[in-house]
Amino acid sequence: MKEKQLFGRQVLADTMSVETNQQSRLIRRPAMIETSQWVICQRCSQKTTKQEVRLPNSHYYCPHCFQLGRVTSNLWLWSLPEPNQFVQCAASPLTWTGELTPAQDACSRQISDIFAAGKTHLLWAVTGAGKTEMLFHGIAEALMKGLRVGIASPRIDVCLELAPRFQAAFSGISQIVLYGEMERPYDYCQLTICTTHQLLRFYHAFDVLVIDEVDAFPFAADPGLNYAAEQAKKESGALLYLTATPSKKLQRQERQKKLSVSYLPARYHGHPLPEIRLKLTSRWRQSLVKKRLPSPVKTILRKITSNQRHFLLFVPHVKDLEGVQSALKYQFPDMEVATVHAGDENRHEKVQQMRNGELDCLVTTTILERGVTFANIDVIVLGADDAVFSTAALVQIAGRAGRKAAYPTGLVNFFADRQTKAIKEARRQIRFVNRKAQKEGLIGGQSRG
Repeated sequence: MKEKQLFGRQVLADTMSVETNQQSRLIRRPAMIETSQWVICQRCSQKTTKQEVRLPNSHYYCPHCFQLGRVTSNLWLWSLPEPNQFVQCAASPLTWTGELTPAQDACSRQISDIFAAGKTHLLWAVTGAGKTEMLFHGIAEALMKGLRVGIASPRIDVCLELAPRFQAAFSGISQIVLYGEMERPYDYCQLTICTTHQLLRFYHAFDVLVIDEVDAFPFAADPGLNYAAEQAKKESGALLYLTATPSKKLQRQERQKKLSVSYLPARYHGHPLPEIRLKLTSRWRQSLVKKRLPSPVKTILRKITSNQRHFLLFVPHVKDLEGVQSALKYQFPDMEVATVHAGDENRHEKVQQMRNGELDCLVTTTILERGVTFANIDVIVLGADDAVFSTAALVQIAGRAGRKAAYPTGLVNFFADRQTKAIKEARRQIRFVNRKAQKEGLIGGQSRG
């Protein structure tokens, strides 16, 4: 294995060969630690009772990070210390030529200071606030110093959305995108964009690590991925969390002064977030059996199509996709419709078709609740009272509308049998940030879509 492929990485010893001149510098750690009752994985920190994971050869394995290669108690994790073999330069590598608003610039300066100090920080900004652009100057300063930077997200779609933006913003910097389905082999680069699962392959690699959409599944619910983020950065490195809907845990850490926070309650274009309109609609699945949409849904769709708008239509489950698509095609025969979900092999192509304006509607599960941007769209949620839609998910879904400065408004319509606590809280949060942004002079007025 080439030396550079081990810098700041942690690799199972049985998957690699090491040159003799590298062996004296290797960091070797047992893949698992054993106690009388438990085995603890050194890659993901998860612990399991021995009796659950005993192998026929009397060794043990970790069931929690199995998808990245099986960790067993007779193996070692090997890595080489991160040497930062990158050129330091006096000129900024930033090729992005956009401008930040005064509010964005204030957050950007705080982020730069956090990166320089190697601290942990939360950027709490509404959907569409321009969080990515607020990172650019701090990342540019880190790259100028020859530091290694990582950008991670729980969602592949978010990574694929971010990658071209960072390529355009830092066109002269070596970059790689890492995720489970990638075909390109790993390469040692100064800027890494990856899923949070891929952080399990790193060990004290990054001087600056950013976790985007920190509240999203699976990162928010997986302690192994939180551990991976801490392990992937250097002990002196900076860790920045980005989100529009921080978890109670993060908010508690802020109150306990365990991390600092930058807060931005307004979108970069100065328009408020479109607010959620709720229409109580019962027995919508029964309508689909007859290839019909509920009358209130059909009424909204006629308004959308008459305005020649495109729209995302969210449903709770994969099993709902086909019925909704059939009803749309039956009642709106001229409409170009596709469906997408996490297991769809063509989901990236369909998202691009939607972005290109080739589709009138994309019917989707929560896979597109965050991290993707489409211009000039409206948003519909059918069955918004389903338990799959958390408050954070509903806020993020509503945030798909009105993201572009050229199209800052959009309809956001929820249809449900009843108003759940999650729906009520999502509506409250959006109204709250709009009022706060208006009070601070960041937006001009309320928007009902």
